[in-house]
Amino acid sequence: MVPQQSSTTSLAAEATHTHPFANSFTGSSVSSVSSVASPNELNPSLDYDVAIAGAGIVGLTLACALQDSGLRIALIDAKPATAGLQQHRAYALTLMTGRIFSGLNLWSQIVPQITTFRQIRLADEHSSAVVNLQPADLGTDALGYVGEHRVLVKALLDALQGAAAITWLCPAEVVQVNFQAESAVLTLSTDGEQQQLRTRLLVAADGSRSLIRQQAGIGTHGWQYWQSCVTAVIRPQKPHGDIAREHFWASGPFATLPLPENRCQIVLTAPHAEAQHWLQVDEAAFLHELNRRYDGQLGDLELLGKRTLFPVQLMQSDRYILPRLALVGDAAHCCHPVGGQGLNLGIRDAAALAQVIWQAHQQGDDIGDAKILRRYERWRKLENLTILGFTDLLDRCFSSQWLPLVVVRRLGLRMMRHLPPLKFLALRLMTGLGGRPPELAQR
Repeated sequence: MVPQQSSTTSLAAEATHTHPFANSFTGSSVSSVSSVASPNELNPSLDYDVAIAGAGIVGLTLACALQDSGLRIALIDAKPATAGLQQHRAYALTLMTGRIFSGLNLWSQIVPQITTFRQIRLADEHSSAVVNLQPADLGTDALGYVGEHRVLVKALLDALQGAAAITWLCPAEVVQVNFQAESAVLTLSTDGEQQQLRTRLLVAADGSRSLIRQQAGIGTHGWQYWQSCVTAVIRPQKPHGDIAREHFWASGPFATLPLPENRCQIVLTAPHAEAQHWLQVDEAAFLHELNRRYDGQLGDLELLGKRTLFPVQLMQSDRYILPRLALVGDAAHCCHPVGGQGLNLGIRDAAALAQVIWQAHQQGDDIGDAKILRRYERWRKLENLTILGFTDLLDRCFSSQWLPLVVVRRLGLRMMRHLPPLKFLALRLMTGLGGRPPELAQR
């Protein structure tokens, strides 16, 4: 729904941590957006400057970046935030993400528990066109990191624990939102009880199926890929050597992310039916296929835990902002997992939006005004679109057996191997260093 222009009273008293929905590390989802009761009926103690719907890694990063800004912040999520501590998925983290977490004073807690990789190996099926990218190609000490979900969430929760500016709303469902001239009015429901709050700015960090985005009438462009991804954690017999591998096959990219304790997370991309096969086949057959793809280089493989599957899509929202509303992370965009860029884009969104909000607040500007929020949209939308296009091009070029394209891409890999400027440009894009850095990353 497009925000309605109507008057409302200004935000009132300070936020409290003792209302019926306050409880550490829990939250909400959104079900609809419509008109609500008069703002005069609201409990003034439930007024906030920023309400973040979605307390995943991106939402937590935004809250962490704003906790010392002097703004009153509400964090809303459907599950207890501690549920993230049970997730074992891992992510490739770019150098820019590391710098952002360093600016948030989280890096010293995170880095001992993750893997720093200093080599990226690119290969195309059984071709000899293999490229090994090194830190010297970029002029840095590392090329990236691999961190598990629970490690990142734990560091963020620790940073927010006891923060006076943060109120956790739990367990609540946002059943109504009314965008007004000076605020967004949210109605929360839990255990049959409803409560309303007003916020100067609502941030949708509620994922790719964002109901806030849908109900606000913001359209999207993109498509579902013909592929799905099977993920699993394995332990190879031989050391993984802290090498991040991206091995391109005609069925789709096959990525290996090195983890501590000589573990690896694999992401096997294949057409839907084939991906379902590798999800359901017995463990011995699955490990045999992985070993075939490694050409036996890692020795015997052990499967740790269950395999999971997720479909792949590319999506870009038509707009990232409306008056009183901003989209971040998967609510704003989704990309193919090749290159491991998705979460990193969302973290950069959070850092950029936090900078725009903080600066506007310091200057006495209205943080929910569309003119202010447009600064965030101009900053992030084109940069995200560049990565979306880059990952789409990679997947389409390498997931093909069309002979002319096979010849061209293998020639391209050989050229990259011998042309340092080409390596440098590719690594700038892959590490997140090619875009505009937020101030957090420069501290």
